[in-house]
Amino acid sequence: MASDSPAGTHKDPVTGEMISKTELKRREKQRERDAKKADKAAAAPPQAASKPAAANEDDLNPNQYFELRARTIQKLKETQSPNPYPHKFHVTQSIASFVEQYSEEGLIPAGQKLDDVIVALSGRVHNIRSSGNKLKFYDLHGEGTQVQILANVRDAENSDEFMSTQALFRRGDIVGVTGYPSRSQKGELSISPSSMVLLAPNLHQLPSAHFGLKDQETRYRKRYLDLIMSPGTRNIFITRARVINYLRRYLDNLGFLEVETPMTSMVAGGATARPFVTHHNDLDLDLYLRVAPELYLKQLTVGGLDRVYEIGRVFRNEGIDLTHNPEFTLCEFYMAYADMYDLMEITENLLESMVKYLNGGSTIVKYHPEGKDGKELVMDFKTPWKRYDMIETLEEKTGVKFPSGDTLHTAETNKFLRDLCVKHNVDCSEPRTNARLLDKLVGDFIEPLCISPAFITGHPQVMSPLAKNHRSRPGLCERFEGFMCGKEFCNAYTELNDPFEQRLRFEEQSLQKEQGDDEAQGVDEVFVDALEHGLPPTAGWGMGIDRLIMFLTDSPNIKEVLLFPAMKPIETAANTSGKEPGPAGQL
Repeated sequence: MASDSPAGTHKDPVTGEMISKTELKRREKQRERDAKKADKAAAAPPQAASKPAAANEDDLNPNQYFELRARTIQKLKETQSPNPYPHKFHVTQSIASFVEQYSEEGLIPAGQKLDDVIVALSGRVHNIRSSGNKLKFYDLHGEGTQVQILANVRDAENSDEFMSTQALFRRGDIVGVTGYPSRSQKGELSISPSSMVLLAPNLHQLPSAHFGLKDQETRYRKRYLDLIMSPGTRNIFITRARVINYLRRYLDNLGFLEVETPMTSMVAGGATARPFVTHHNDLDLDLYLRVAPELYLKQLTVGGLDRVYEIGRVFRNEGIDLTHNPEFTLCEFYMAYADMYDLMEITENLLESMVKYLNGGSTIVKYHPEGKDGKELVMDFKTPWKRYDMIETLEEKTGVKFPSGDTLHTAETNKFLRDLCVKHNVDCSEPRTNARLLDKLVGDFIEPLCISPAFITGHPQVMSPLAKNHRSRPGLCERFEGFMCGKEFCNAYTELNDPFEQRLRFEEQSLQKEQGDDEAQGVDEVFVDALEHGLPPTAGWGMGIDRLIMFLTDSPNIKEVLLFPAMKPIETAANTSGKEPGPAGQL
């Protein structure tokens, strides 16, 4: 009955991969040969072996390096000499604080150290340079800063232990250093250790310090490695945190209350988007992941919370491209007794002041949509921003007169819009509803005009099922969209608070859904019931945080501003069989 198992059914005990029996045997034989070489090298005198060992390690491929390093650390775990994973290391100050405190010119002369000051730092080793057997230089990185370790055996408390510990360190290891603030002979600020301890070994080869981590797929799938190797990535996410913090403080100072609303609901409402579906086992009920928190937030305004906002994740089951991710961060707020014109003023003031805060007072931001070497777009956030009326601008750009606003929802208008799209080679996939055709025309003729931040106003009612009708222009509604670099970043309107009209709008959306538009909304009876209790005149606003961060950090791809963007799973023997997801796949 004995026979070879099918490919991919044997687990490699070292790497954890599922491989064939033949491949496993081949690897085991190779490991035996590598182990004999390593044991032979370990038996050689330390001084003679130190340089060749390092050279040999540089020549190993990633799998060989991992196996050699893993065996070394496993041996340390057995002997506990030293423990490669200690529980605690007492740090007296951060690397950034150390650099700030001791970098003052003249405080420490070149080639000297402060013998009466002892500090303890920790961080990750990036580069190791040797100058003989008794002197090593390390670059210690932490919290976006670095400092040099000037490891001289003459400063050590125990020279033998110090030498044996030095032999353990590799690039990428997290180490603890206790010693004296000092400067090298060339005047570089350093710490001269009396002792060093391995806190957490890195089992993998770090990418070259000179070339860094260039592979985009690896950077997105292994964000931890990207953060280790790329200071620019760290800076993007620090800026992201500063933007969200500024937004929060701005709204708090205007008297808004931050709230949290459900992630799942029985109706996917609040935005025109295709939802994700999930299942509640106990209730045996299909639910939708939210596409927007809008309907819940307006219910809170009905309840008397006149100024509410939420910053959180929303989920839209749509395509992945340079500016779209299936889950993203949205800020929405609702302000009772305000209208769209108040919100245009707030939007201008918010973003102008935010950009000044980030840029040291300047309102100019440069953006490279095709990468650093591509064309440059210069945005000026200085207020007031330009405004484009949708229908008037389309008439100007296409050279034709559009039907009147109160007929934009009719079948005749649908034919007019279809013909116009064909005439100007504007592509619109089915279903070719009036709203979708108008949206495609705006994308071709108006959005490219918006390089610096600008507003598009005068939307037809057919495009905005939750917006209040325009007070002076029949068939249009009170809504604006904010654009920069040709991309939408915010959307706002004077809210529809008439429950009778809202029900009709929902029913129109349901009809569009039946016609095949799976982005259209259904009827939300709970929300209509809330409106029947009375929603005060209210204005609502939403902004995609991720897209804003793209512009403010000059990132042409939304994956650059998401710590863990959606990625296709890596195909392996295990996941192609449908049994389990692939490694590092966020989807």
